[in-house]
Amino acid sequence: TIAEHVSGNPSNRGPYKETKMERRDFLKTAAVGAAAASFATPAIASGKRQWKMVTAWPKNLPGPGVAAQRLADRITALSGGRIEVKLFAAGELVPGRGVFDAVSQGTADLYHAVPAYWGSKSKGILMFGSQPFGLRADEQVGWLTHGGGQALYDEIYGRFGLKPFLCGNSGPQWQGWFREEIHSLDDLKGLKFRTTGLASEMCSKIGMAVQAMGPRDMFQALQTGALDAGEFIGPWTDSAIGFYQVAKNYYWPGVGEPSSAEECAVNATAYAELPDDLKQAVSFACESLYNPVWTEYTTKHAKALAQMVANEGVVVRNLPEDVIAAMGAAAAEVMAELAEDEDELVRRITASFTAYRDSVGSYMSYADNGQMNARAKVLGY
Repeated sequence: TIAEHVSGNPSNRGPYKETKMERRDFLKTAAVGAAAASFATPAIASGKRQWKMVTAWPKNLPGPGVAAQRLADRITALSGGRIEVKLFAAGELVPGRGVFDAVSQGTADLYHAVPAYWGSKSKGILMFGSQPFGLRADEQVGWLTHGGGQALYDEIYGRFGLKPFLCGNSGPQWQGWFREEIHSLDDLKGLKFRTTGLASEMCSKIGMAVQAMGPRDMFQALQTGALDAGEFIGPWTDSAIGFYQVAKNYYWPGVGEPSSAEECAVNATAYAELPDDLKQAVSFACESLYNPVWTEYTTKHAKALAQMVANEGVVVRNLPEDVIAAMGAAAAEVMAELAEDEDELVRRITASFTAYRDSVGSYMSYADNGQMNARAKVLGY
């Protein structure tokens, strides 16, 4: 897991013009302290349930912070106000890294985060968020909805007293920000790199010195040279944090995370106590936000990248072919280890994921991949 807090220093603001108000709201609220929250809020008052949502993000952080607030508002709206969801950003009620345990133990009712943060609970959980050379955003929700993934998702989170839902996706992430240009695989040996989830294991296998830290610490470590490189999400969120100020080389493709699902997990007891119509309200609130969140990321990533290249001296670079090949081999080792994990449930999750990936992936050669390749030949993109 990582520490989730972003500096409120105005010097960390990014260049993305359409998010100035978002960044101003985010910076203004990110410093709100834990004293602002209280554990004494009743679960049910005046015939309404009052739920506390804890998140892994500062309020209004472009991307996940915005999506978390949208989810809280949508649950409240779709329940007709019978569930009033109040959002507590990272550090207001519990630290961002503590939201899983807080909801599991009943301190809060639900959280918004990403599965990539919970590998210490079970490596099987990591499969539901992002996987090196794994599923795209549409394929990820396809596996859960049509490939048996949701039942496995429920089963592994059920061990911790949680009912999980996917509620968004950042789309393809980037390999990240590098202080120096990378020419070959040898340049990555011993390179100090921030990442999370199964991507951490992949990078470790090729000799990178992987470190887990939050975006604020990543910014400072890149600035001082304590880190050589690191990845967080993608252009929209990364520009708001200001990584381009401390590293100019922005590498793609982010093969460690072809997509990164965002999740909502509800305390299982609190969820079980809901009448059926409110269970459906919670479920549909999550489901109905998946595409809007994903497409917002895609739209604003594109605009933010263009702004950074045009105005901030960011240089977009492609990973060398030998690096991609080595990462692919390392990712295969990671999956082989999961397929033989001592936990029978982890093995079942891996088998289900692999079967779906291979089935849909072979079809994509003709479908989406075929269309994108044809468009690139004609239009150049």
